[in-house]
Amino acid sequence: MDGHRVLRLGETLRATVHALPRLWRGGWGAILAAAVVWGIQPLAAGVASLIWAPFGLVATLVLAGALGRIAITEDLPQAQRLGLGQAGFQFGRPELRLLGAGLLCAVFLAMILSVVALVLLALFGMAELNAQAIEPRQWSAVGPIWKLVLLALVTAFALFAVVAFSVRLSLFAPATIGRGQMVSLQSMSIARGAFWPLLVGLIVTSAPKIALVLLWGAGVLSGTAGWIVFAVVLTGLQAPLTMAFVGAAYRRLEPAPPR
Repeated sequence: MDGHRVLRLGETLRATVHALPRLWRGGWGAILAAAVVWGIQPLAAGVASLIWAPFGLVATLVLAGALGRIAITEDLPQAQRLGLGQAGFQFGRPELRLLGAGLLCAVFLAMILSVVALVLLALFGMAELNAQAIEPRQWSAVGPIWKLVLLALVTAFALFAVVAFSVRLSLFAPATIGRGQMVSLQSMSIARGAFWPLLVGLIVTSAPKIALVLLWGAGVLSGTAGWIVFAVVLTGLQAPLTMAFVGAAYRRLEPAPPR
């Protein structure tokens, strides 16, 4: 393996924490705008949702473009040379490339999910389990234990395969900005040999989102107020944290100077 393709998790996480204040400082306007736009999303019902949708898309692209430029550079002046606008407000070809690359990645993952779902449905169908016994949780009546264990292992493997593809695609945003062209499936080659550090790093940096989900599940967050908290935390903390990590990882896996 080439030396430049080694990703050290501890070093990358330290770089993530170090870069986070810079992302807030350079993209505070885009973060605030995205938080407001996504915070009012519950109010957009019916025809209003058609009006809200383009604003939500643009705000997300502007935020991703700002954070991505800052994450792959060492300081704000360098990010500004890549097109970073005042307070993170800019919209140009990099944002359009991010949209295209994101859509291609989403389509690819949707195809993988469809194949996995079809395979699992076929396997569960061939297993001839007693589905009626599942609802009352009478597991002994569902089917032989070896079938249940085998199906559980196959399901876990299939879900892990989806996660693996998602992790290997996680560098598409910094790569798209860094290379100055749309990078979707090609990002898997950049992440080659760095799957486990990327997976663990993405889990660690997803702590805010995981906490929100747990709080929502526990009933602490709910309704419009809970959604606003979601929007603020996801745009103000989770998005910068994730982009700082994938940006730091990209710079270590493809250390050529960004365009």
